[in-house]
Amino acid sequence: MLDEILRVEGLSKQFSKKNMFGSKTSVVKAVEDVSFSLHNNEVLVIAGESGSGKTTIAKLILGAITPDSGKVIFQGEEIKYDSKSLMKIRMHCQMVHQDPYDSINPRMKVKDIVSEPLEIHNIGDGLEREKIVLDALREVKLEPHVEIANKYPHMLSGGQRQRVVLARALVLRPKIIIADEPVSMLDVSIRAEVLDLMKNIQKKNNISFIYITHDLATARYFGQRIIILYLGKIMEFGSIDRVLLEPRHPYTQALIDAISEPDPNNLYKKKIIRINDKIQRLFNLVLRKKCLPQNEPVEDAFKDLSVYGIIAQIVANGKWGK
Repeated sequence: MLDEILRVEGLSKQFSKKNMFGSKTSVVKAVEDVSFSLHNNEVLVIAGESGSGKTTIAKLILGAITPDSGKVIFQGEEIKYDSKSLMKIRMHCQMVHQDPYDSINPRMKVKDIVSEPLEIHNIGDGLEREKIVLDALREVKLEPHVEIANKYPHMLSGGQRQRVVLARALVLRPKIIIADEPVSMLDVSIRAEVLDLMKNIQKKNNISFIYITHDLATARYFGQRIIILYLGKIMEFGSIDRVLLEPRHPYTQALIDAISEPDPNNLYKKKIIRINDKIQRLFNLVLRKKCLPQNEPVEDAFKDLSVYGIIAQIVANGKWGK
């Protein structure tokens, strides 16, 4: 069995939001009782639609926001969200964001962007940092690396900017990298190239990855185990091949069915997705308890849904797929 480097136990986070007039406040449960583990040298995928809580989990792990309940355990030590614990997790766990241009300072040169983590953690002097930065740029295949180091972000392509972000994550030689939709904003032609680069970096440096995505095709290409997330709750968890080739949960089936196929003959074909509005609303009812309009009784919304009632009990009890 692989050694465990990170464990998340019962993590929950909710946010309060007001309507446009500020008169009513509602609660959004972004993450609800999420538990999982990450092993050394493993790529764990967290997949789900937009708003399912994927990025919130990443922020909770890094201590960017504090959980309402639950805990994050890194290398056997619980992160207490004090300055010492946060310094440790942020040094050994780095983030690659979805939009490379938004995650870097456009007024800084590439060499300054990549060396910033070294300065924050007081690693090396000026000459040592310069060597580490150039080595990192070379490792992510940004050539000529000396010329690239003196450029500004707007002078680079989207793929090059994402490589700069990856180099910045690598300079501290972290044990974990959280990649939040790292290729979703890149041209399709270079997505596979960046994924191959991440694969090589992961194997060469023995880094554990948490790969956040809604794209199940790249998830299977890059990942080893996968979590299917819906409305902040884990719907299915297992090996990448088992979950994607033999999905047990209807939401996982729906995600797989929603994948488009690049076939012109599909233009006039009806896309069949193995989930319907009744099941969708049933999930909302079970997972949120407040998704139905207040004037709509439950019995009217789910008439003659005895089968779906059974599904609701299974989902509510967390026994689906176990």
